[in-house]
Amino acid sequence: MQALIRSTEPTINVMDAGTTMRFLTAYFTVTRQSKILTGTARMKERPIAPLVDALRTLGATIEYVEHSGFPPIEIKSFHPRFGQIDIPGNISSQYISALMMVAPTLPTGLRINIQGKIGSRPYIDMTARMMAEFGVTAVWEGATIVVPPGKYRPAQFTVEGDWSAASYWFALASLAETATLTLPGLTEASLQGDRAIVEIMKPLGVASEFTSRGVVLRKQAATNEVQIDFTDCPDLAQAVLPVCALKNISGRFTGLESLRIKETDRIQALQTELAKVGAVLSEPGPGQWHLTPATAVPNAVQIATYHDHRMAMGFAPWATRMNVTIEEPHVVEKSYPSFWEDVANVGITLRYNSSR
Repeated sequence: MQALIRSTEPTINVMDAGTTMRFLTAYFTVTRQSKILTGTARMKERPIAPLVDALRTLGATIEYVEHSGFPPIEIKSFHPRFGQIDIPGNISSQYISALMMVAPTLPTGLRINIQGKIGSRPYIDMTARMMAEFGVTAVWEGATIVVPPGKYRPAQFTVEGDWSAASYWFALASLAETATLTLPGLTEASLQGDRAIVEIMKPLGVASEFTSRGVVLRKQAATNEVQIDFTDCPDLAQAVLPVCALKNISGRFTGLESLRIKETDRIQALQTELAKVGAVLSEPGPGQWHLTPATAVPNAVQIATYHDHRMAMGFAPWATRMNVTIEEPHVVEKSYPSFWEDVANVGITLRYNSSR
């Protein structure tokens, strides 16, 4: 993101970074930069139409280079004419955040009318709160977000630790025979939706204590059944479901719909990899999933990652129970480049093949 936002190149390759694709689409549009935005083969399968439609309504000329509704896209011009758009709330909150952040720069600001169920709302709220830190306003009016015109101002701001990355350490603590871990840079009053991992992991056997340094994780007793709604935190699914599978915890889950359009179809990927220990992730009804835990834990398992950083990190904690081979371990570089080094530092032995 830091490199691409400053790039003067006509073609911007975001690789597999969905957040970067969505945020830069809005940014390059309102700053009137003619760009082609593209990415990996999987990125070209991830929908961008709701954001493009909204920007077109606001006065953008954007064309699809290959397939309608999907990257790559070409931003040609922008002549603002409207200050109100409709956008679905159940596909990606990143579309909404992208529009919110550029909204103050529009002549009349923007009213964003969110249609239907709102997914990952904590991330929309986080966007509004961070915008306020830099001097602009975004407020809810029912299902509408109102952003008046304004100017961003410089401010001193500390980026907090990443709760999404922290979730894999909760998983390791849950599955390890013994564990006391301190995760620095995380606060109890966090803005992030994935802070929900604290409550989600309690019945899975992890107690959390906030200190001046961060959060301390310790083992506690676990339950044998959970019900979890991932609507506000879908990225936690790959940390939680593998834990349930190995700890003999059956689960009923909702709010996983958006996983089908992530770096991979994460529902299908989870079903395939969980089955390697005999666990079954079924979909008994629309929007409902049920996990039947592992029937037997093998001595070794090989996990495919599907070009998805969360598949690699989500299944890594299985190494506390068996020998685990992670295919394409470098995928973690997208969000947590030092993950394997950190894992090794807590005593898990790693071996790399020659292609690593």
